[in-house]
Amino acid sequence: MFGFKKKKIESLSIDISSPLSGQFLTLDEVQDEAFSSKAMGEGFAILPDSGRVIAPFDGIIAHIMEKSKHAILIEHNSGVQLLIHVGMDTVSLKGKGFTAHVSNSDRVKKGQLLLEFDMETLRENGCSTVTPIVVPGGQDNISRVEVVSESKQPENETVLRIFY
Repeated sequence: MFGFKKKKIESLSIDISSPLSGQFLTLDEVQDEAFSSKAMGEGFAILPDSGRVIAPFDGIIAHIMEKSKHAILIEHNSGVQLLIHVGMDTVSLKGKGFTAHVSNSDRVKKGQLLLEFDMETLRENGCSTVTPIVVPGGQDNISRVEVVSESKQPENETVLRIFY
């Protein structure tokens, strides 16, 4: 009657590329209840075929486990954060077999090498190489997380979409 129209609210999204190449796994397939129960957040896992972790988007290193180097929290320019947790029980290695190429607060570009790890060292020490990639819970700016691809993942291919 008065010409008022409801504006359609469009949510913004971020496409998350796989930070590792390898076999896609659902979180249900991860042999760690913190991840398989999704207590750590929504996402997926990769059984890697190489020991390289690259930036899945442009952002900043919000936190890297300095001593163990097994986990990186990367923050997108929108404020959305993503956790890359290399292997299971790898914190026990105290950095053995890991080489970090970034530090806390570093700005990174999509595809940039973040971390390298020796898969054989992990296996020899009884650690799984399965790497969960999750959107940690408690981020109020996120409306939903959607898996886009469930195939063998080459690094840098879109696998997850985060709506905020």
